[in-house]
Amino acid sequence: MRALQVSRSVPRLGMARIASAISPVTATKLGPLEYSSIDEPELPGPGWHRVHTRLAGICGSDLSLVEGHASLYFEDWVSFPFVPGHEVVGELDDGARVVLEPVLGHEARGFAAPFDGAAPGDGDDYAHLAAGVLEPGIQTGFCCSTGGGWAPEFVAHDTQLHRIADDMTDERAVLVEPFAGGIHAALLAAPVVAARQDPSTPAIAAVLGAGTMGLAAIAGLRRYVPDVRIVVGARYPHQRQFAEEFGADVVVAPDELARAVRRAAACHMVGDQLSSGAHVTIDAVGTGATVADCLRITRPRGRVVLLGMPADVTLDLTGLWHREIELKGAYTYGTEHLPDGRTVRTFELAIETAKELRAERLLSATYPLSDHVDAIAHAATAGRRGATKIAFDLRKEDS
Repeated sequence: MRALQVSRSVPRLGMARIASAISPVTATKLGPLEYSSIDEPELPGPGWHRVHTRLAGICGSDLSLVEGHASLYFEDWVSFPFVPGHEVVGELDDGARVVLEPVLGHEARGFAAPFDGAAPGDGDDYAHLAAGVLEPGIQTGFCCSTGGGWAPEFVAHDTQLHRIADDMTDERAVLVEPFAGGIHAALLAAPVVAARQDPSTPAIAAVLGAGTMGLAAIAGLRRYVPDVRIVVGARYPHQRQFAEEFGADVVVAPDELARAVRRAAACHMVGDQLSSGAHVTIDAVGTGATVADCLRITRPRGRVVLLGMPADVTLDLTGLWHREIELKGAYTYGTEHLPDGRTVRTFELAIETAKELRAERLLSATYPLSDHVDAIAHAATAGRRGATKIAFDLRKEDS
């Protein structure tokens, strides 16, 4: 079958990194991603299924890899060659449509779950990610044993698959995985909101960035975190419109976010930092500059949640030390404990939220795999082109 595959090539990664400063088209052509014929992955054992890809999204982490900016941290947590694609809606051999929860958890690798009913992303020991019946890989789309959504077929374990209703379109379903990531980040705000000093007034949650993940975080805050005032920094007009529709109370340009938070918190500006600020700030971009901006607008003993994957950054952490701010990663999803006392899987919340908000509105364009250069260029420049999510459409692809 014809698929997009990433091979381990240091020279090509280096060329992609250099070329990305010129254009995403050049980076894609010179980088480690190739459109070629590959063998279908074998089923690793009982409980595994062959999934026929229908739609597969292009994520920011995919772009980092294609453009040569992926962190060396993942060197021992992936296996080459691998087929990218973890935002997927597909079809099983029995005709059932499913969305993929991509983390390759304990049970998928042949180990016992960390607790009864655990989601693939649960647990406090990641040794299984590089062991068991599969080659190393944090999730589908980064493991040579499973394949990924940027191919007509891949394999997935029972624990990764969520069957979807007939009335959920593919275009809506392909947004479920990024919605799960954003909702998980939003729920990391809940303990800080609940513990605020003055519960008589709403907590302030700031979100920097309003691409797909930032919008999903806004939706999660509005639906699942009570008593919160949401202040958003969004660069482009269509992002501001979606942020308002998804539940933001105040939406401004990114360079106005500090002022907006200062007004909401009724605090002072000391140099370029706020004297108080947001109880929680979600960084949905993930650069050194945006992490620094988040630290400046988060109140003492608040929390900064890193939703955007930061890779290598240069950062002055003096403010974090002085203000006793907690820096919290938000990689994935799993079992959530909601403020109302419910315990639920993140993907269940994401499916519910995608339906309520008609998430398909965020899907701006689809491409066949053969047009991957144009697709990745579109995804890399989505914001300024008035787009949000770009995906591959494999519904007419031949295996």
